[in-house]
Amino acid sequence: MLKAIIGGTGVYDIGDKMSEKAVWTEYGEVLIDVVEVQDEEIAFLARHGKNHSVPPHLINYRANMKALKKVGVKYVYSTAAVGSMNEKYKPGSIVVIKDFMDFTKSRPSTFYEGKEKGVVHVDMREPYCRNLIKLFYEEAKKENLPIAGEGVYVCTEGPRFETASEIKMYKSLGGDVVGMTNVPEVVLAKELGMCYSTVGIVTNWCSGIDNLDTAIHDISQAIGDKKEKITKIFTEIFKRELDQENCKCNKSFIRLK
Repeated sequence: MLKAIIGGTGVYDIGDKMSEKAVWTEYGEVLIDVVEVQDEEIAFLARHGKNHSVPPHLINYRANMKALKKVGVKYVYSTAAVGSMNEKYKPGSIVVIKDFMDFTKSRPSTFYEGKEKGVVHVDMREPYCRNLIKLFYEEAKKENLPIAGEGVYVCTEGPRFETASEIKMYKSLGGDVVGMTNVPEVVLAKELGMCYSTVGIVTNWCSGIDNLDTAIHDISQAIGDKKEKITKIFTEIFKRELDQENCKCNKSFIRLK
């Protein structure tokens, strides 16, 4: 099982067989849905839990990523619901995440905390896998799925939304979209040598953008069918032979002695 999709609670009708697997890690137990798609096993992980019951600041990110590693995953696509602070990216737009800024406050963000595990640094010049990004563009074009562009993801602690002043600051620093879940997920994937890519679905305008309200009631509707189509694109890509050539995803680990 080399491939995984991280997102919401639904795995949709895309496979021939589905089973649930409980994976034990030193950080806790994780439930993974395993779907068979044309003899290819794909792991589906609901980051908020099966019933969307875990808020973003309490997600056990280390358990989730270590569980995927334990079942043999090397390639991960994820979806992320995001608010937009870039006027070009309207609600309903699809944005490929190219970089991030971390404004979280209290989350464990590494597997390496010294002592017997040593001191480790990870090169983050390319947080998101260039190979997986390229393949997503190719498959999206085949499926006539419009992509609004690429963006810098600002990760906040949550679960509250951001103030207008915070959004103004993030935008001035170069942020395009904001969310609460991509960090430390992307960092942990890099520590484990995984190829990882995130596709953002814009659900709302951020506070203070064009004086528009957050429109929380529109979030579910904006995700809906686009999330299902994106997931099917991921599975089409996962039917291909993938490798870790021409990317730095498994070459970014630096251990200090």
